[in-house]
Amino acid sequence: MNKKLVKRYSVLIILFFLPVAFLLMLYPAKHNYIALDVIKENVKDIASVTDVELQDHITVLAFYGKTPLVRATAASNLKQLIYDKFKGFKRFQVVSIMAPEAKSDLPVLRKEIESHEDLKYWHFVFLEEEDIQELYSSLKSDLPLDENLSTSRVFIVDGDLNQRGRLDDRTEMESERNAEVYDLTSYDGVEVAIIKNKMSEDIRVLFTEYRDKRKGNFDSSTRRANELKGINNEQED
Repeated sequence: MNKKLVKRYSVLIILFFLPVAFLLMLYPAKHNYIALDVIKENVKDIASVTDVELQDHITVLAFYGKTPLVRATAASNLKQLIYDKFKGFKRFQVVSIMAPEAKSDLPVLRKEIESHEDLKYWHFVFLEEEDIQELYSSLKSDLPLDENLSTSRVFIVDGDLNQRGRLDDRTEMESERNAEVYDLTSYDGVEVAIIKNKMSEDIRVLFTEYRDKRKGNFDSSTRRANELKGINNEQED
């Protein structure tokens, strides 16, 4: 056979089988994603004081307190980068906690973020100060609510009332150089990059987990938690 012809067929075979081989390598790991960590259990539900409940939902929880218009930028980021992306998913909701004195500001806030769209899965809930503080205290956060019962931070709560996030939020480079571990328990609504990249990805992972649970493919252990455990063991040694 002509050498040029052999070479030509060899190249064609390589070009055909290389992508196939790559897909076969990826296939066994398709469920081997890093599940979103449980940051804190037993987040307080609000079903006893309002008609909105957190149980059995994937909730993005925000606190706008007495002055919700101050959080208009954070709310707009949440609408464009999270709500619009996930509003079609079953049991997804955004819940914004506000104080009763903020009721007059709600129409203005809605106008700021609606963009002529129905906020069907976005609930604005009015709670008394004691209930707001009790709910916030059931979450893990590195910052308290301000004097207006408000914060730019938003939280992810799963259907079992677990706060979700990252126990180890280091970059690959930081991990490689064994930098000190730090977590991500909430997401700053003002920081577009955090909401667009980190929070959006974490919610996507959580929905993947729920889908795999329904199919019976979910492994409750997480690689991130195991890696973190290994790091702690090394530090103890």
